[in-house]
Amino acid sequence: MQGSDLTAAALSGTSAIDFSLWGMISQADPVVKIVMLILLLASFWSWSIIFSKFSRLRTLALQASTFEDLFWSGGALDDLYDRIAQKPKNPMESVFCAAMREWRRSLTKGKAATSDLRATIQDRIDRIMNVTVGREIDVLERRMGFLASIGATAVFIGLFGTVWGIMHSFQSIALQKNTNLAVVAPGIAEALLATAFGLVAAIPAVVAYNKLSADINRYGNRLESFSSEFGSIISRQLEESDS
Repeated sequence: MQGSDLTAAALSGTSAIDFSLWGMISQADPVVKIVMLILLLASFWSWSIIFSKFSRLRTLALQASTFEDLFWSGGALDDLYDRIAQKPKNPMESVFCAAMREWRRSLTKGKAATSDLRATIQDRIDRIMNVTVGREIDVLERRMGFLASIGATAVFIGLFGTVWGIMHSFQSIALQKNTNLAVVAPGIAEALLATAFGLVAAIPAVVAYNKLSADINRYGNRLESFSSEFGSIISRQLEESDS
């Protein structure tokens, strides 16, 4: 009879607790609420970076394909440079324009008079293209560190909220000297909710970071390949002028 009374008391106590998502958030301890708010904001910011990066990389891939078609179409490179020199629209065009700008500057000043000077021109153009590639990749990698940080720390931030929620449960047990479900459930619920918020923030950030890093490296290799090919064209032009 006494066991039935305890069960009834526990059920009546838990019936007043709102275990919906919003109910658990509103009933959570203030510290746990702050943890969940931080994770929620981090998640929103991560998703904005993810969508922005994926969209940017997709656009750059299409623009690079269009530019490569123009570059290898057989038209005069000087004409192509004159059309895009004022405002390069993508990193590949920026690499091309930087090399052509140095090429024209060297020819205008008559620096290709000897083989030694021509080798110097080739080396300088290669360096300019490498610097331009590095600068453009740095731009693409901006805010990637934030994704890496969220992926690495969000779970631990959620774990802090979990530990705090469990502590809150034990404090309730100590204060009320009662271990029924009505006393323990709220703290456990907010603890598990903090863990869930941490996972929701961390998992997409980790997956997106790995995918975006691979895509950026692939695009960087594409720029480097273009730089090498264009450098070979310039070297051949220098050799022909030497002969």
